[in-house]
Amino acid sequence: MRLFNVITPMTAAFVSVAAATKAVADDLLPQLPVLGAPVPDATGLQTPFTALAREVRFLDDMLLWIIVPITIFVTALLIWVIVFHNRRANPEPARFTHNTPIEIAWTVVPALILLFIALFTFPALRHQQIMPEADVTIKVTGFQWYWGYEYVDHGVEFSQFMLERDELEDYGYTDDLYLLATDTAMVVPVNKNIVLQVTAADVIHSWTIPAFGVKQDGVPGRLAELWFNAEEEGIYFGQCSELCGISHAYMPITVKVVSEEEYLAWLERQGAQFADAPQVEQPVQVASSN
Repeated sequence: MRLFNVITPMTAAFVSVAAATKAVADDLLPQLPVLGAPVPDATGLQTPFTALAREVRFLDDMLLWIIVPITIFVTALLIWVIVFHNRRANPEPARFTHNTPIEIAWTVVPALILLFIALFTFPALRHQQIMPEADVTIKVTGFQWYWGYEYVDHGVEFSQFMLERDELEDYGYTDDLYLLATDTAMVVPVNKNIVLQVTAADVIHSWTIPAFGVKQDGVPGRLAELWFNAEEEGIYFGQCSELCGISHAYMPITVKVVSEEEYLAWLERQGAQFADAPQVEQPVQVASSN
């Protein structure tokens, strides 16, 4: 692991080729549609594919309906003051300093608005922060500038590097997925609780998949958690979301969501260890008396 910490951007391409040997089994996965990716010229959040992402999108839309009227109201007040209370239009300014009803209103109304927002925000935050019982647990480590994955229950480990443009076709990706596609993918089963333990080996990184509505900083020396439950089989992309150095823009994330059967087959191709696998008894050797 210490060797990886001194990898430079110039040698990262070579290392990614070596790491790709671990990803040969990915070719045996079924063809999957790209569901979680940015769309050119689009605005707004990506289509949600988890309950967490739907909550995030609902909160975003709700806050938009709240902040737009507030912005219009404040702008109208400013225009009204500029037009009707400038020195030319109102040469004799009023001398009063307090207006109790207005002061009560501008205290109570914002407090009620914030309380209304909190009624929806705190349950959504709790939903994200309380980890469910994990069907799959994966440790994710951010490096400068690639990702490492460890399926802690099965002894499967691999690294994830960004594909260069001329490598995309070899891995089954189209040219428009440049800067998003990687040589390996984090493979998880559909409709299962996936718990990620996120950390970093050098500086702060951030693991995120917008379509899942999850984002978690990886801090060296600390182990944080996030979870998601993907509802459709497909390919989802993310990128490191914490400024982490010169190649910050070149450490994307690829997640492939497959059926449970395909997931178990993928684990077996990776040489996974299963807790319920039958143990082979070793023959007992009896020392000779001679």
